[in-house]
Amino acid sequence: MEVIVRKDAEAAARLTARLIADAIRVKPDLVLGLATGRTMERVYEMLVEEHKYRGLDFTYVVTFNLDEYVGLAPSDPCSYSAYMHYHLFRHVNINPANAHVPRGNAADLEEECRRYEALIAAHGGIDLQLLGIGLTGHIGFNEPMSSLRSRTRLKALSPVTLQQNSEYFGGVDKVPRRAITVGVGNILESKRAIMLATGEEKADIVARALEGPVTAMVTASALQLHPRCVVILDEGAAANLTMRDYYDHIFHTEPEWAPYRSL
Repeated sequence: MEVIVRKDAEAAARLTARLIADAIRVKPDLVLGLATGRTMERVYEMLVEEHKYRGLDFTYVVTFNLDEYVGLAPSDPCSYSAYMHYHLFRHVNINPANAHVPRGNAADLEEECRRYEALIAAHGGIDLQLLGIGLTGHIGFNEPMSSLRSRTRLKALSPVTLQQNSEYFGGVDKVPRRAITVGVGNILESKRAIMLATGEEKADIVARALEGPVTAMVTASALQLHPRCVVILDEGAAANLTMRDYYDHIFHTEPEWAPYRSL
């Protein structure tokens, strides 16, 4: 794991978007795992700008979203399918058949989990997985006590997560109680991973995930086991880290990061 701290949320999003754009340019048929939430909105805006003004081509890109609420149709404005369409898909030249989100309104939800898992495997797995982190330390909707070997499945959402997402639904009582999510095991199988976190409210959970023990109580801590993961933070989210000097040293001295130091 490598940790990069940028001066603010804008700079953190810019670096994240640049890494994704560069990965697409190197591998035009990239299999890209996507995340949702307010943190990701600026990343998607920047990818749209890369497409419109610098020719970033999504023709052959295949995407898989991490999760979807149970019971919501893709057309529901609160669904993650609608979120992705609004923030990214409608603005770029991605083939709609290549943009995959779990079907939260499937008649057989267990079968939908198996179908989604098989579809990821049929595409050779995820080349680059974009991640956020929830206040419970979850990646995807892998809430505390999720197995670190878990696969795509149904998951009950914690009260903290329900409250965190309530603004999108107009009240905590309106948030779906379950979701389909890819598992921690799926995420760890991605060839590369980027986790983006911003804001002081994430500082405690980020420190626990990055510098605490690997534990199912904080599923993002499993990223310590990922062979090629970079975590991008702003100053607020990095506030509780104890190894900050070392992280900065790596970013400013390792050759692979030279093209990104000015971002």
